[in-house]
Amino acid sequence: MRHCQALFVSGVASNSGKTTVTAALARFYRDRGRNVRVFKTGPDFLDPMILEQASGAPVYNLDLFMGGEDHCRRLLYDAAGNADLILIEGVMGLFDGDPSSADLARLFGVPVLAVIDGSAMARTFGAVAHGLASYRSDVPFAGVLANRVVGERHYRMLTAGLPPGIAAFGWLAKDAQIALPSRHLGLIQAEEIGDLEVRIQGAATTLRGFAEDAPALIAIGGAAPQAPARELDDLRIAIARDSAFAFLYRANLDLLRSLGAELCFFSPLDDHALPGADALYFPGGYPELHLDRLSANRPLKEAIRAHHVAGKPILAECGGMLYLLESLTDARGHNAAMVGLLPGRATMQERLTHLGMHRVAFPQGELRGHTFHYSRLETTLELVAVSTGRRPDQRGEPIYRDGGLHASYMHLYFPSNPQAVARLFHPQIRGGS
Repeated sequence: MRHCQALFVSGVASNSGKTTVTAALARFYRDRGRNVRVFKTGPDFLDPMILEQASGAPVYNLDLFMGGEDHCRRLLYDAAGNADLILIEGVMGLFDGDPSSADLARLFGVPVLAVIDGSAMARTFGAVAHGLASYRSDVPFAGVLANRVVGERHYRMLTAGLPPGIAAFGWLAKDAQIALPSRHLGLIQAEEIGDLEVRIQGAATTLRGFAEDAPALIAIGGAAPQAPARELDDLRIAIARDSAFAFLYRANLDLLRSLGAELCFFSPLDDHALPGADALYFPGGYPELHLDRLSANRPLKEAIRAHHVAGKPILAECGGMLYLLESLTDARGHNAAMVGLLPGRATMQERLTHLGMHRVAFPQGELRGHTFHYSRLETTLELVAVSTGRRPDQRGEPIYRDGGLHASYMHLYFPSNPQAVARLFHPQIRGGS
């Protein structure tokens, strides 16, 4: 059993400022010499980039559907071994989703700090806080933090309506200089925000009324996990990673390394040759923002096609799949030629086209993950499988296959089935296909 102070930062809904507050708290404590570890609930790539900058430490995702309870518990247990404080940022509203942030907070006994946007409120702030605190008696509740507050007088108006027993943890000012910019998939990637460090430090400095000893002590049990068989020993996997392809779970990279793989990275934007590798991995990202540069890099596109012709494995997810198509058109109608490995084309839409948590039965085994995309795909590719949504009303995502290439809109969470992942990257393993 390991003990560590912890807070679960949640809120009423998306866009309530949870990431700004979590980043502010992480930097607030880091500036005071605390070793802070931050986690993000749910299948998110963008928020962890911001939170890593704020905390100075790797940020992992906690998701009971994708990873399961044992996996989440192990991540927290490992963090509690060297951290002074664990912060967990929730997803959407506290009770949204199944499982929800509230379910995760209850399971691990982490008290909830509810972030409430007070910008257009006064005493109603107290009613919202009361609802969050009393909706479920099994969820530990620490108190509330007011976000987007005009000033001290406004904060007093907000907290005047709090019922007895609900603690006010302080407030963060309404200030465009500390707000985090966003686009359709969520926040802007950390590397694209030129003044990110200034914004984070500003948020930490702007935090008012927050007590340094506020987080509660929690206990996290754990046991040494059984190490997966090193089925990828001596296998070298080249991974696309730059501002066009940045949607990578740290847990996925850790899993590949624990399987024995050697990882190397390359940029489809800047590199004109592939590193020597036995397999390629193209994660999701924003290829639509870099159409001309991706299209103009003909030497790399030829190298990718040669890798495929040689029968070597390729895994492509969402934006990575779009890059391998014949062409991609952005939302303004600008079209560019892509790698041309996969027959078909995709067009970015103004609205979200699919969202949800999914499981998929590959021939190699079931894997879990999520989908979140704004594009529509037209292709004649062969289907190898169709995913099943967590909700019964969700449509599935097609999984395409061409020789050693597997492609889909799904962002796979590798720890959900290490053996299946090993077989995707190394088809010669027994049970691979």
